[in-house]
Amino acid sequence: MSGSFLRFFLNMYNAYAALYARQSVDRADSISIESQLEHCRYEARGAPCREYADRGYSGKDTNRPAFAAMLEDIRQKKIAKVIVYRLDRISRSILDFANMMDTFQKYGVEFVSSTERFDTSTPIGRAMLNICIVFAQLERETIQKRVADAYYSRCKRGFYMGGRIPYGFTRTDTVIDGRKTSMYAPLPEEAEQIRLIYSLYADPRNSLGDIVRHLNSHGIAHLRGGTWNTARISDILRNPVYAKADAEIYRFFKSQGTQIFSPASDFTGRSACYLYSGTAPPTAGGQALAGKELVLAPHEGLIPPDIWLKCRVRCLHNRQSARSGKAKNSWLSGKVKCGRCGYGLVIVKSETRWGRYFICAASLATKKAKCTGTGGTIYADVLEKYLTEAIRERLSEFKTLSGGGERPVDPRINEYKIRLAEIEKEIEDFLSKIRCAGDVLLAYINDRIKTLDDEKKRLLEEIQSLTRCPDAPSPGIIQDPAGKWDRVSFEDRQAVLDILVKLITAADGTIEIIWNF
Repeated sequence: MSGSFLRFFLNMYNAYAALYARQSVDRADSISIESQLEHCRYEARGAPCREYADRGYSGKDTNRPAFAAMLEDIRQKKIAKVIVYRLDRISRSILDFANMMDTFQKYGVEFVSSTERFDTSTPIGRAMLNICIVFAQLERETIQKRVADAYYSRCKRGFYMGGRIPYGFTRTDTVIDGRKTSMYAPLPEEAEQIRLIYSLYADPRNSLGDIVRHLNSHGIAHLRGGTWNTARISDILRNPVYAKADAEIYRFFKSQGTQIFSPASDFTGRSACYLYSGTAPPTAGGQALAGKELVLAPHEGLIPPDIWLKCRVRCLHNRQSARSGKAKNSWLSGKVKCGRCGYGLVIVKSETRWGRYFICAASLATKKAKCTGTGGTIYADVLEKYLTEAIRERLSEFKTLSGGGERPVDPRINEYKIRLAEIEKEIEDFLSKIRCAGDVLLAYINDRIKTLDDEKKRLLEEIQSLTRCPDAPSPGIIQDPAGKWDRVSFEDRQAVLDILVKLITAADGTIEIIWNF
């Protein structure tokens, strides 16, 4: 169509040519909006036209203001022709392009690409358009994959990936692998509040609500203008960005099904960790940390590993022990679950000689399907006596227990634990190869696993010897804990229960104790 005929056609129908340009990112290797429009003006050959430009919008969809305005003008029959610099400037989606062409045909609008020649009045021209848009979408998806891979790679190497800066830290510049990035640095006043929160929650007598009340009653304000609440405290206690990650933290996340990118040898008790959501969501009913991804961060942690683990395990089990002065229904409260439905067992009081018994919380529900219960009445006194004997037997394995006093930790212990983690991973890798191994490889695997197992036993003995307490009593050491159980306070029984027991389930007259170790 010649320029003079186009001007005559547009003037006759009181319409104009639409010149459309789009640029998602302004960079040196991309053609600018002005350059695109210049090519389109040349193609219009001086005909009356209106320009539409979307700056900073992707071609993955049509949610663009200038594009929407152009479509509205087409529906009002103000446009007879649309000119673009290149096909992918208007769309990179096959579905969006097909819908757009349907609209163009419905209102008799001609489509022109100034650098690609298509005759949309012929079948071959429309076919070529569709082929080009397929490759435009392929290019978009390839770019997306490349960006995602680069992001994922930087995450695994500990680069700062943006987002809200955790409470207790500020951001500072650093260099990792020769590239400029950022890392966290502690803010003294906020960091001191973080240490206080962890020290309070490490005491099993304090709940999340207790910590909020302590902070408010002592005038310890949130330094970023927020208010203290249990959700905010819980987020702080769950975040490994505060932990000084050592071998025990490595083994904790490993046991939870978390994918760990940093080698075990790097968990020296100094650096903190970044925890990402991961590419695979955890399965329903699975562990809370399964499917997540952990990598060591470049900054130093604030909280010692034993304190962080103690708090994180409490959060994981959702156990908030009652402090002294609260109703003391049972020191087992919060640990006992129904073996049928998974709901917690709650204490109910009665006027009988037994006084208290456990009942499934789901069996008390009124709006949801009730649980049929544990298969029999579970009297609190009987269950407490049963757990007392089980714990007494467990404690008999220990001649001493550490109390409140702190002793210097031999640095060799963490080195041995790191080596243990490496051995366990190597054995796990060998076991995964057994199914497809031939006789020669199988013999080698068996010999290697035996060697690793012998080394593991030796390391465990070394760790035990380094952590063994001297025969003479020393501050912070409880001698003969099993023999002293009857004189242990309510709160201390809860503390021991938290340390030793992960979960207690009851169903059909059977009590199962899941120990932490």
